[in-house]
Amino acid sequence: MTTTLDREDVLARTRQHVQEVLGEESTGHDWWHIERVCTTALAIARGEGADPFVVELAALLHDIADWKFHDGDASVGPQRARAWLEGLGVEGGIVDEVCETIACVSFKGAGVETPVPTLAGRIVQDADRLDALGAIGIARTFAYGGHKGQPLHDPRMEPQQHATFAEYQQKRTTSINHFHEKLLLLKDRMNTETGRALAAGRHAFMEAFLEQFADECAGRK
Repeated sequence: MTTTLDREDVLARTRQHVQEVLGEESTGHDWWHIERVCTTALAIARGEGADPFVVELAALLHDIADWKFHDGDASVGPQRARAWLEGLGVEGGIVDEVCETIACVSFKGAGVETPVPTLAGRIVQDADRLDALGAIGIARTFAYGGHKGQPLHDPRMEPQQHATFAEYQQKRTTSINHFHEKLLLLKDRMNTETGRALAAGRHAFMEAFLEQFADECAGRK
């Protein structure tokens, strides 16, 4: 069984591993995204009474192999996380919970429910979604859009409310449409009271940005 000292070592090694894997990432899914999600998740965990070790491990590893960069295969992330944690000798129940969180945490389309059965998972999901909102969320949206080669904005393309994960994976969209297809939906999908409180302000900031963007496109400002 993992001891207290073992847990500190596991976290330190995992942190170093994730930094090495994602250190040069440039789409907004980089090490500093992980760092922010960890900080937010641990803050939420203190108020929710969750095990900080499980929360931090799941936050550290939640993007270790994101499906968006692995041909849409959502199984790669949990598999790589499991291999890493088992290699460190982490107890099976914790490995299962971390991998279950990684499998469930991502947004998979407006019409797709993504419930997470564990408290730690719900906290990490909130923390990850909070990093998709506000000023940081805006910056990450355009970083990822540029990486994908998708248009900044095309008023001829209407936002889509994808009914399945497959539809969401295969979408052709614009960076501005992404706000309507995902980001503006997240405020009402938070799991925790802290998540909902933080999401409200970040959501309002994005709405103000989109209003300004529309005004500038129309020549009103």
